[in-house]
This record gives sequence, structure tokens and C-alpha cells, in this order.
Amino acid sequence: MKILAISCSPNKDGNTVTLLNTALEGAKTDGAEVELWSAAGKDIRPCDDCHACGKTGKCVIKDDITPLQEKMIASDGIIFGTPVYYYGMAAQAKCIIDRSMALKPPGRNLNNKIAGLVTVAGSFGLSDVVKDFCFYFFSQRMHMANYIAAYSLGAEELKKMGKCIQATNDLGRAMVAMAKMNFKYPADLIGRSIAYGTHTK
Repeated sequence: MKILAISCSPNKDGNTVTLLNTALEGAKTDGAEVELWSAAGKDIRPCDDCHACGKTGKCVIKDDITPLQEKMIASDGIIFGTPVYYYGMAAQAKCIIDRSMALKPPGRNLNNKIAGLVTVAGSFGLSDVVKDFCFYFFSQRMHMANYIAAYSLGAEELKKMGKCIQATNDLGRAMVAMAKMNFKYPADLIGRSIAYGTHTK
């Protein structure tokens, strides 16, 4: 059982990492092998919409997202974490989402993996981050365990939020419990998550 946490924050030890480590503690308590991957200091480039990944399931851009994608494929569950910047997810989070367009072919996708989310804001923007990640999880055919959305201005302040810390620990445990249930989307009914209109008749 492997649970991967992805910190999309440019900070090594900020609020996002504090919550992700708390979730991983819960997962580890229930027997999972855990790993935290941080975007801080990494070479992360945006998707250039070349579509070369369509056949191979591998992105042609070679940066620090390349080994991250292999970790994502190898995991049973993934907890994403992002701070809120300008009322939305961090740029690093959006790059990781967009670049995972490559993860679609059989054997190289995120289908049926358990998903979790933690996000931290000083003000508005939490609901938009949760919404965007929910759409992402649905489009990747992942199963969402839960999300944690917190208002906090500093890591020390966050650590004093007992109910939030407990809920985050529970998220990690829920990831493990759901992975053990082995939920599967019906293979013959997995379709494309798009809006239908005149361009899709």
C-alpha cells in the first residue's frame, strides 16, 4: 500500500507541508508506505499542448515532473496539497494537473486510485481549489476520500487547530481504508468527462 503526498507549494515547510505530513502520519499508522514529494525548488514546466503523449503515456518534456509521474502511477493513493494564491491553486499545482494529461493509456493512468486534497488559504479561494481538484479527480477516474480546507496565516497557528489536525490525520487513514476496498469503475463504462454540445454531435 503506497500513499503519495504531493506538495504543490513553493515553500518546503509551510502550511501545506504541515497538513500533508499530518495526513501521511495517519496513513502510516494504518500500515501504508508513505512518501512526500515537494515542488519546492523543482524544475516544473507547463504543458505545451503538443499531444505527443497521446500514444505513449509519457510527456516529452523532461523536468522534475517526469519522475513524479512514475511515483503517481506506482501509488495506490495520492494526496494533493496546495496553498491558495490569488484565489486559486498555486501555479505548480496547475502544471502538475495539466501535465498529467499524459497519464491516460492502459497501465499508465490514475484510474481507480484514491485521491485526497488539502488546501490552505489566508482568505478567499478555498472553494475554487476544491472544485477544480474535484473535476480533476473525476476526469482521471479517481475515487475521492475527502478534502481538508483550512484558513491559517502560519504553521504554528495551524498546529493549534485541533479539529483540523485530527480531520487531516483521518484523511490519511481514510485513504488507506478506501484503497483496501479496491473500488473499480466499470471498465466498459469509463468515458470522457466533457461537456456535450454542437461540437460533439
